[in-house]
Amino acid sequence: MESSKTTHSWDKNNNWTEELELLKSIIVKAELTETTKWGGIVYVLNGKNVLGIGGFKNYFTIWFFNGVLLQDKINVLVNAQEGVTKSLRQWRFSSKEEVNEATVLDYIQEAIENEKQGKNSKPQKKEPIISELLQKELDADGNLADAFQKFSPYKQYEFLEYIETAKREETKRSRIEKIRPMIKENIGLNDKYR
Repeated sequence: MESSKTTHSWDKNNNWTEELELLKSIIVKAELTETTKWGGIVYVLNGKNVLGIGGFKNYFTIWFFNGVLLQDKINVLVNAQEGVTKSLRQWRFSSKEEVNEATVLDYIQEAIENEKQGKNSKPQKKEPIISELLQKELDADGNLADAFQKFSPYKQYEFLEYIETAKREETKRSRIEKIRPMIKENIGLNDKYR
């Protein structure tokens, strides 16, 4: 029989219970509200995500949703997924002894101040991609053009990016031939992964 205790996706091991309670005892001293989002513990200020905590296999962590904006005076913050995560930063610990309450509170207070001032790292707008080769194909085939227009801008962007990331023109042409039937059948480039 399964235990009734809920575990968060990042608490699979449950070997950080005491350590997470220690982080909670520090965070409670700040003006944040504890909530549960995405199956984990998240702390908010006026409904905005400021930080979260969790336990992973080899460490427990406090993460700051806009951690990229923190000064990080003692150089402890890491990007959990380089190239994927834009603004979130983690502070990882492997024992309770590594947790210095005053320093952790300094980071938390800075994150709160940033939130109060409305500082955040907005995702950068993607530059539009123009594919002259695909445009010629769309101009020449009305059915293909109609089918392409039925896709959301996001899915259109994926097709354009797929074509234009090829360096050689012959590769671009072969990619267009590959996606032509997908477009006509209303199948997005990455639908099989969604």
